[in-house]
Amino acid sequence: MNAQVVQIVPTAPALSVAQVRAARGRAMASGESWLTLLQDDSGLDAVSFVGALAGLSRIAPLPSVELYAGVPDFALAPYVECARRDCVLLRTAAEGLLLVLADPFSDDTAQWAQLTLREPYAARLAHLDEIRAFLAQAEQGVRATEQRVEGLSHAEVVVGDDELLSLEKIEGDASPVVRVVSSILYDGLKQEASDIHLKSTPKGMSVKFRIDGVLVPVSEVSGVDTAQRIISRIKVMSDLDIAERRVPQDGRFRVTARGGQVDFRVSIMPSIHGEDAVLRLLDRSALTGNREQMLKLADLAMDAHSVGALRKLVAQPYGMVLVTGPTGSGKTTTLYAAIDEINSGQENIITIEDPVEYQLPGVLQIPVNEKKGLTFARGLRSILRHDPDKIMVGEIRDEETAQIAVQAALTGHLVLTTVHANNVYDVVGRLLHMGVDPYSLASALVGVWAQRLLRVNCSECAQPYMPDAETLALSGLDETDLAGKDLRSGRGCGQCRGTGYRGRRAISEFLVMNDALRELIALKAPVTAMRASAAQQGGGSLRSAALELFYRGETTLLEVNRVTFAE
Repeated sequence: MNAQVVQIVPTAPALSVAQVRAARGRAMASGESWLTLLQDDSGLDAVSFVGALAGLSRIAPLPSVELYAGVPDFALAPYVECARRDCVLLRTAAEGLLLVLADPFSDDTAQWAQLTLREPYAARLAHLDEIRAFLAQAEQGVRATEQRVEGLSHAEVVVGDDELLSLEKIEGDASPVVRVVSSILYDGLKQEASDIHLKSTPKGMSVKFRIDGVLVPVSEVSGVDTAQRIISRIKVMSDLDIAERRVPQDGRFRVTARGGQVDFRVSIMPSIHGEDAVLRLLDRSALTGNREQMLKLADLAMDAHSVGALRKLVAQPYGMVLVTGPTGSGKTTTLYAAIDEINSGQENIITIEDPVEYQLPGVLQIPVNEKKGLTFARGLRSILRHDPDKIMVGEIRDEETAQIAVQAALTGHLVLTTVHANNVYDVVGRLLHMGVDPYSLASALVGVWAQRLLRVNCSECAQPYMPDAETLALSGLDETDLAGKDLRSGRGCGQCRGTGYRGRRAISEFLVMNDALRELIALKAPVTAMRASAAQQGGGSLRSAALELFYRGETTLLEVNRVTFAE
């Protein structure tokens, strides 16, 4: 059995028709929902109540995990009608079209469905609160597809260089496409998404948000022409060529929302159905709670031991600190937080990035512009003539950049940079493969830091669980490893959008250089020798850090396996 879907069978007695009639009678007099009154009378929890109601109505229940796995079809069953009847029409991959009800005995809903729905569907049952939470979450996406924007006060969009468009003024004046795009942007901010995916389809466009590292379907926009106009609108806002549809384009724009500024980094990519767009939201308030407050290492979701180790690495007067991890693992955010902590105003700090994600006060930030010949290597060479004390290089991609970065670290500068690798040991091999002299690398290197972002259980619906035998086998664990551990898993609720997870934590492994490790690097020793030497220092691994969160009940074994390799 999949550990994410926990089947719970209600142990309370089934409901009776007499109880239903009594609750309906009281509801007519009081104006409250008869379902709420019936549940209060029964004393059942939400899952048990839906199970008992399903037994009485003979309509199968739908777990909240499956509810949030589907995509609402508000084109066939309008949002307003669904909200009025506390139901939702859901398209699912496993069961097709489902009409999810809260009230299985509503004649009005049955007649409306019979007259309105022109496709075959199956009825399923869900709790009233779950359906209302699901509809509330989908509301912003519905406003986009229905081309309406409501309640978007105190938000502005900066278009191009000097055009300023206020969302609060567009409700009656702007075109439908402008309203759709503005609503999507606002909804992405509200949902705290890291990315907005606009994917062209044969029938229009799908909108998805990346929340906690996972894509979540939000809404569908009907019409190929409307989809093309939405992409064109994004291009205008990003100062891109709207006539060019055959090659990728990159740009950015800025949103002023709720008293602060949020940058959007835009990537346009041609596809077989038109063009797709991915918008990266660069909002520091997601970490600090305040868009004007700078990032600090303490704001990052790391344990105190890791934060202390990273502080020691970046506090060195010279040398090279390498941060590694896949795309979206928070490498750049970690470096920004480190730079802000060491920025005392007494030293010249210069960065070269592609692109500049956050603006750091008191720091000279240089954006890479390969079209004009400003590459990482050329920019870094120029930086060394600008009297720097500390340098951040967004990424080491080639041999020339690697050589210059190492030389800068050997000549009295602190160099912070990122390299794409799977772990701290692969970073060394990657740089040696680029042609860096082993002795120079060993002398320059201060430490290597690797990190990943791992989803944590929703605090509202986390409950005890035990992984199945197959998951344990794939993880290299057995039941004896889990003895005495407080293992928990999110059931899925409205607060976590049915996923069981809410928020992410950073896990890390680090390699702090000493004489033994420097000698191994200079001799091009195998990785096993470096691992053995690091283990003597007490260094951990990404896998052990992830399993520690699992043993404490903060995440699941499935999430541990998704993010890290079993050793």
